[in-house]
Amino acid sequence: MVTDFPWLTTLWLLPVIGAVLTLVTPRSRPQLAKTCALSASLVTLAVAIVLVVQFDPGGENYQFVESHWWIESFGARYELGVDGIALVLVLLTAVLLPLLLVAGWNDPRLGESAHVYVASILIVESMVLMSFCALDVLLFYVFFEAMLIPMYFLIGGFGGPGRAAAAVKFLLYNLVGGLVMLAAVIGLYVVVGTFSFREISVMAANEGLDVSPGVLNALFLGFMFAFAVKAPLWPFHSWLPDAAVESTPATAVLMMAVVDKVGTFAMLRYCLQLFPESSRYFAPVIVTLAVVGIVYGAVLAIAQTDVMRLIAYTSISHFGFIILGIFAMTSQGQAGSALYMVNHGISTAALFLVAGFLVSRRGTRVIAHYGGVQKVAPVLAGTFLVAGLATLSLPGLAPFVSEFLVLIGTFAKYHVAAVVASSALVLSAIYVLWLYQRVMTGPRRAENDGMKDLVPRELAVMAPLIALLIILGVYPKPLLDIVSPAVETTITAVETGGP
Repeated sequence: MVTDFPWLTTLWLLPVIGAVLTLVTPRSRPQLAKTCALSASLVTLAVAIVLVVQFDPGGENYQFVESHWWIESFGARYELGVDGIALVLVLLTAVLLPLLLVAGWNDPRLGESAHVYVASILIVESMVLMSFCALDVLLFYVFFEAMLIPMYFLIGGFGGPGRAAAAVKFLLYNLVGGLVMLAAVIGLYVVVGTFSFREISVMAANEGLDVSPGVLNALFLGFMFAFAVKAPLWPFHSWLPDAAVESTPATAVLMMAVVDKVGTFAMLRYCLQLFPESSRYFAPVIVTLAVVGIVYGAVLAIAQTDVMRLIAYTSISHFGFIILGIFAMTSQGQAGSALYMVNHGISTAALFLVAGFLVSRRGTRVIAHYGGVQKVAPVLAGTFLVAGLATLSLPGLAPFVSEFLVLIGTFAKYHVAAVVASSALVLSAIYVLWLYQRVMTGPRRAENDGMKDLVPRELAVMAPLIALLIILGVYPKPLLDIVSPAVETTITAVETGGP
């Protein structure tokens, strides 16, 4: 392994460089800005692949570590490193970004501000990658919060008629969560005297932090509240459906498949490893909220008449599964959650993007306005079906393995929660198949007669996503091999940490 090259710094700087290049391109040449952005995202993907190739699953827990003083007087460091869980999320982010840029290539809502749009996407990518790689609590917090700004402009600047209100709602929810977390970050520094994640986690795992349980619980809740809003966990989810339906499809996927994963990733890394005793104490409450979110999201999805809002509610249900597996505190549950973060990113991207292609053809999101689409656009309908079947976790497609592991891992400790969560399997089959029936089958509506099938650019977006859903559904071992050692480390920290 080449350890002296700053791979992780290179990884997050490349999108920043790409964003700067796109911003200096002339407004009259939007295609040049998009090409610069796509090139930067592809080079970033190449670096991510190099990281995966060089990563040693049996080696040290954190690899490619870089450590330099950042604010020495406060003990804050510019410290980066990835374990197996962070690495697969880095790869997910790097894979999705070029596809999102191509998906939104001809979106008419970008107008003359296309260079701002693609630059903002690259900035979000950079901040997400930094959040996955940060090993300093303050460094993580800075980028966790800073990514809200470009996301706010992406939601509020490009999208539907209600985008301004949706962007404000998104920003307010996440800012409140971030401010509570900031208080917890400061409190943690006051009681332990360092921002180093690795130092604090070692202290917590060995002899426990020398702090009263009440203070530790308060600090845990400060972190957890911010992550629950970002994730989103019921009942802190209400900003998501509005933001998703008012954004462009590419922005919505960026938010649900990439940005929101920072919340669930942070639960695994920061809540469990810094506060193992508090995590065990609050686990039953969080498991209950996760199960409510699973059922609530699935039931609300069935009731929707808007195709994009329906898909947004399915994500609330799926995030419930991810959080359920994390706080089940079992190896299978957490491995399933880590895998679910990747699989949900791919399946949601596939379903939301193909739905976006569909809506762009008719200009309406109302499900009742469709019907018989498969007769005029069979490839679009087939892609929609595969993505939908992946969303309901059909065996043979990627989400099945992760959902199965989450339920098995949960059942080992929370029998009732696992049984209730299993009801979502039936509910998801209802909302996906009923949606497909209403939109794609039945008599063809006259308004759909001229609908075009997927064009080569759209096929180039969908083909890799469908291929990944099938490959990871049949053979998830490579991802599990990378994730499992990090999961075991987390489980050990939770089981041994605290009195």
